[in-house]
Amino acid sequence: QVQLVESGGGLVQAGGSLRPSCAASGRTFSSYAMGWFRQAPGAEREFVAVISRSGGSTYYADSVKGRFTISRDNAKNTVYLQMNSLKPEDTAVYYCASSGLFGWKTTLYDYWGQGTQVTVSS
Repeated sequence: QVQLVESGGGLVQAGGSLRPSCAASGRTFSSYAMGWFRQAPGAEREFVAVISRSGGSTYYADSVKGRFTISRDNAKNTVYLQMNSLKPEDTAVYYCASSGLFGWKTTLYDYWGQGTQVTVSS
């Protein structure tokens, strides 16, 4: 079993930056891919970014490509999401999740964190 705990969300003005992180415990962190997803009020949960087990491969949603960067530190069992040039439409609860496969579909992910709120004001 895996426990995932996000932190680092908050309130920021448009154009600003945030760097949420997700700490993992309970299983060998480097044995699974890690993804970030987000869910805005009244909307479905959507894929944001994924990083492979070693960190050598990443993939992003078109809506965040060029603005967000996913990274991981396997020595610290932590995955990060550097978010730059934030827009009001980035406002959502951000979740990290783990998967045995590298992909963007929510159904691939078996463990999820509780989420961290990111609010971008205009």
